[in-house]
Amino acid sequence: MGRRGQDYNRKTLENSNFMTQWSGYFGLILQGALVTIELTLMGSVLALIMAFLAGLGRLSRFFAIRALATAYIEFFRGTSIFVQLFWAYFVLPFVGISLTPLQAGVLALGLNVGAYGAEVVRGAIQSIGREQYEACIAVNLGRWQAMRHVILPQALLVMLPTFGNNAIELLKATAVVSLISLTDLTFQAQVVRSQTGNTLVPFTTILVIYFALALIISWGVRSLERRMARGLDGVRV
Repeated sequence: MGRRGQDYNRKTLENSNFMTQWSGYFGLILQGALVTIELTLMGSVLALIMAFLAGLGRLSRFFAIRALATAYIEFFRGTSIFVQLFWAYFVLPFVGISLTPLQAGVLALGLNVGAYGAEVVRGAIQSIGREQYEACIAVNLGRWQAMRHVILPQALLVMLPTFGNNAIELLKATAVVSLISLTDLTFQAQVVRSQTGNTLVPFTTILVIYFALALIISWGVRSLERRMARGLDGVRV
């Protein structure tokens, strides 16, 4: 009985140590989730700003603004997010601009996704029917007054579904920042794998977390779309 009791106590202690160890590893992954969420939120804000600036720039009357907006869009859509991230983190210091891994990640992700969002903005605005512009002229609204009060509220409803997709793409793209040692979900999963030799648990865990975050974004965008659609008869094209 004594030996059995000792074996039982040893097994209990081993199980306790095992649970404590894995709770610590899951804590690391949750810390990585917070970094991923921060990256997604900050990157989305920058992407949204750049999308509207470049999208409206593409519709400008001035050639220089149109050319600048087009150059930005084509450059960031035509080059790899990996290369853009490495440029932001490793190359910019050579010209005196040093960024933290978080800043470099937000900059690269925001500029990259913003380039795709700019075409969404342009296309949505151009989808609004000509009669809407004529109505604005009839009530003596200026170009920017018409854009702000009549065109954009309708165009935004068209933009939202694609903006939601872009936000999810940005969320998934945050995994690239692990390449510059930012402790996001993917980086922490790699740490857990290297320390435990277990690949299934950490990567299944972050798979579920990424999916849950994407569902939250989808739900938020759909809710916002329904709210904005109230009071509108739909976009007249």
